[in-house]
Amino acid sequence: MNNQGLYKSHLDGCPLTFALNLIGGKWRLPIIWALNKNGTMRYNELQKSIEGITNMMLTQTLRDLELSNIIDRKQFMEVPPRVEYSLTDNGENLIPALKALATWGDRMKGNDNSN
Repeated sequence: MNNQGLYKSHLDGCPLTFALNLIGGKWRLPIIWALNKNGTMRYNELQKSIEGITNMMLTQTLRDLELSNIIDRKQFMEVPPRVEYSLTDNGENLIPALKALATWGDRMKGNDNSN
């Protein structure tokens, strides 16, 4: 289910809110990270690399990320059918921001000892 447009607020025009809506959700970041780490992957490879994801959630999340132009789906017309997923240029451009956010999160976890 695509949640874009469900909730309206004064932050709808904010680029950060827009970006977080594109990558937010339980499974989007693990999929993006798996494709970044491994390069082009087939459906079953993705499913095996992301612990706990169901077929339905993987399929829906891949569709959402494809619609957002973060991943590319390439279908080969052969028997048996083969589909490969990879990051688009937009997806690749997202990686440095995710790495910076991970570094920030790591520092914040280190500061968590003071609580």
